[in-house]
Amino acid sequence: MDKVYPNIDEAVADIPDGASIAIGGFFTAGTPTPLIQALARHGAKNLTIICQQMGPGNDTITQLIVNKQVKKAICNYPFYRSASKGASSPFEQAVRADEIELEVYPMGTFIEKLRAGAAGIAGFYTSTGVGTTVELGKEKRAFGGREYLLELALKPDYAFVYSYRGDWMGNLTCRKTARNFNPEMAAAARVTIAAVENLVEPGKLDGDVVHVPGIYVQRVVKVERPSYYPTIE
Repeated sequence: MDKVYPNIDEAVADIPDGASIAIGGFFTAGTPTPLIQALARHGAKNLTIICQQMGPGNDTITQLIVNKQVKKAICNYPFYRSASKGASSPFEQAVRADEIELEVYPMGTFIEKLRAGAAGIAGFYTSTGVGTTVELGKEKRAFGGREYLLELALKPDYAFVYSYRGDWMGNLTCRKTARNFNPEMAAAARVTIAAVENLVEPGKLDGDVVHVPGIYVQRVVKVERPSYYPTIE
């Protein structure tokens, strides 16, 4: 099945207001920047954004904040370490003004919530966060004499992922650290849209290095490699 869309804007055109979108990437590595830019142009509102970082190292997502398209963020690195940078961050300003709801999880819990969503598991127990503010409002049980918190799975409506090389059936290969959260997000989402740098014919990918099987990808769009200067703070 040919899953290639003619351009990036058509690939995101039907995303409705209120959708939840998981966005891959670890700071600037493996971030599907062209898809985020297309979402900003599209203008869907009241979005729930699920990604590693909001703002720091991800100026493209900041544009969604400036456009007032986001109602909730689920992440594990929301704010700058610098108070002065945070004071000028549109995302931090919006959270402190109660304009955006924020959920923060430890990185391991964050990715396990997505993996559970992909596997059809409703939730899981983890000892991470016990005895801290993370446990507020969560079910806590003891197993083997140790306390654990119940964390629920994440099942996004859409996932934006980035691939160094992919074929038109949606099989994807990521490059080095750019793989990061992309495979789990692709598997967890109802509709996965892949931005692919190098598009090849089926059969041209080494099966041993396919990190996202095509069964998890519904749309593919060819993009040029973004040109930017990576920065975190």
